[in-house]
Amino acid sequence: MNNNELTALALQIAQGQVGQSEQPIGSNSGPMVNEYLKAAGLNPGYAWCQAFVYWCYREAAGKLNRGNPLIHTAGVHDCWNKSLDSPFIKRLPRENAIKTPGSILPGMQFILLFGTTEGHTGIVEKTEVTATGLLIHTIEGNSNTNGSREGYEVVRHIRKPEDKSLAGFIQYS
Repeated sequence: MNNNELTALALQIAQGQVGQSEQPIGSNSGPMVNEYLKAAGLNPGYAWCQAFVYWCYREAAGKLNRGNPLIHTAGVHDCWNKSLDSPFIKRLPRENAIKTPGSILPGMQFILLFGTTEGHTGIVEKTEVTATGLLIHTIEGNSNTNGSREGYEVVRHIRKPEDKSLAGFIQYS
């Protein structure tokens, strides 16, 4: 089993979650949201974008009968910082992604950092080259159609690698 199988399956699982939402809206809770949080070791009521990514990969790893290579955390900063120490993780900083856009692959985790404690994350669905530049299509938990990092559902977004809050991407094996 290789990285391509894991990331492809994690992406497929994420795609199947689009539309899942908090119940009630604004509660950081609900049947599936609680499952995402539980997978990352948290009770209902917490921000859940990182927990969503962790859950998608955990589900994929389980179906492939292998361990989950993701850092077991619900914190975006924690995930990004600890990803330097794992032999199963390859980081692609934003600057490198801009120089080599073909290195951004479906199934990678993207990391947005805001200040020293807040962040947002999701899974790359695909990239697209347009006349105005590279577009990164993503699937994100705890967001909404306005692109909030404190939203209430699993949604698709389009992001650009030039986004100053983009720290980079993580590829798991």
